[in-house]
Amino acid sequence: MSALHVTIDANSGFCFGVVYAIQMAEDLLDEQGYLYCLGDIVHNDVEVERLQKRGLRIINHDQLRQLQNEAVLIRAHGEPPETYQTALQNNLTLVDASCPVVLKLQNRIKSSYDKQEPIFIYGKHGHAEVLGLLGQTSNEAVVFENIEELLQHELPPKITLYSQTTKSTDNFYRIKNKLEQDGYEVDANDTICRQVSNRDKELRKFASNYNKVVFVSGTKSSNGKVLYQVCKDTNEHTFFISKVEELQPNWFSSGDTVGICGATSTPMWLMEDVKAALLEMEV
Repeated sequence: MSALHVTIDANSGFCFGVVYAIQMAEDLLDEQGYLYCLGDIVHNDVEVERLQKRGLRIINHDQLRQLQNEAVLIRAHGEPPETYQTALQNNLTLVDASCPVVLKLQNRIKSSYDKQEPIFIYGKHGHAEVLGLLGQTSNEAVVFENIEELLQHELPPKITLYSQTTKSTDNFYRIKNKLEQDGYEVDANDTICRQVSNRDKELRKFASNYNKVVFVSGTKSSNGKVLYQVCKDTNEHTFFISKVEELQPNWFSSGDTVGICGATSTPMWLMEDVKAALLEMEV
């Protein structure tokens, strides 16, 4: 009998947008044996490696411009209009797995841009989704990561506010309220994905139920960094790993209850591997 009692968070694992993209990739890999993908299909190295072994070929935008007469997967983050123009020029078939939530946001931003509204986007600089959003505005929108950065800009009296879909709803409304307190008129467009944003509340509840928490995420995942901190703030005995080999027996004591959870880019199979390793661990 194991010295640890281990439970996986049923609400952790891929969001529906990532599930959709990976399913499309696997179906095409089964059909044709290989598939090009523009950027990492998900911000999780072990999942990317698993799919690369099946024939997924990760390319960047420079490589896309050199590619012709092939099929290329667009991941859940979405892409700017230039990517679609390149595909037309190079006779590329785009397999578009853009998340429907992201596509809806892109369309709304494009509509605001066409009306010549001053657009400000709460998001992470350089993030794939944000680059796709910026592309809807010919890269004219202002991206900011926090209210302090936003207030460094010379702001117009009326602001059209958007957010990357994976940002915190609480922070989004704090920003809106601060701007309104400062006298700005704010057209706030809450386009945050609730499947993602609700995870922080669910994780607080989950992390408080265990002696120890193992948070599993790729190191590139911004969502993972945020949710890990949520767990850590709730339960100081929270440990971050990106793969099974990083588990350390000295983190645990016999009889511990251990909760395993992860980011929206963490595959369930990886959390199951972590659970199996913990159940075999001598502590």
